[in-house]
Amino acid sequence: MDLCASTLELLGMVVYMAAWLCALATTLMPQWLTLSTDLLLTESYELGLWETCVVQDMGGMECRPYDSLLGLPQDIKVARVFMCISLAVGLLGLLLAIPGLYLVNSFSQGLEGCRAKRIMKVAGGVLGMVAGVLCLVPVSYVAHLTVMRYFDESVPEVVPRWEFGDALFCGWVGGFLLLVAGLLLFASCLGPLADHSRGPQADYYGAPQADHSRGPQTDYYGAPQAQSPKRNEVRSTDHSSRKPPEYV
Repeated sequence: MDLCASTLELLGMVVYMAAWLCALATTLMPQWLTLSTDLLLTESYELGLWETCVVQDMGGMECRPYDSLLGLPQDIKVARVFMCISLAVGLLGLLLAIPGLYLVNSFSQGLEGCRAKRIMKVAGGVLGMVAGVLCLVPVSYVAHLTVMRYFDESVPEVVPRWEFGDALFCGWVGGFLLLVAGLLLFASCLGPLADHSRGPQADYYGAPQADHSRGPQTDYYGAPQAQSPKRNEVRSTDHSSRKPPEYV
């Protein structure tokens, strides 16, 4: 395997793990949406997928989980399902891509082993891109609904409105990095298969090259074969040893 492909797969794995941790933090963070009012300047509210929190300016924070699953808003339910599926698919892709790395001795060293490693890496990259899309969908959906509700003209201006939280930006970064990691793993598999256990080397057209280190070639009975004269060998031009023609 060449240095470029090995660098791409290692970079893809580092980005993959960082992106999956970003998606996990997005799922657990309660800062999906934030709300601050003019009536209570010392307090602000935060809304997450699993709990709501009240943050005070003095540094205190009190969180409370949701009482009922059926009473949740529709966007929170959708975000929960998509983020959990994204984490599961991303973890599965990560576990598939690790045995396919060039530095991991998980398969045989022959051509079949190289082909199996490539299949594992491609599967891990595809699952990584799928996990990135599944992470971007709920984050963008919640952000879209927040923008629509913020600029809703039917709601009076005195009513406080929810705004973007830190978890949305973390989710966008995690989803984008998952896509990049999948593309890097897929790009590392575009080169030819490297098989170091094939024996004699082949030329450009697939014919085996001659081994000149064995000395003269022999035939079936062990006798040395006659070597053909070289094509570029200069023939002798000395005609002094030739006999003149005899005339009758």
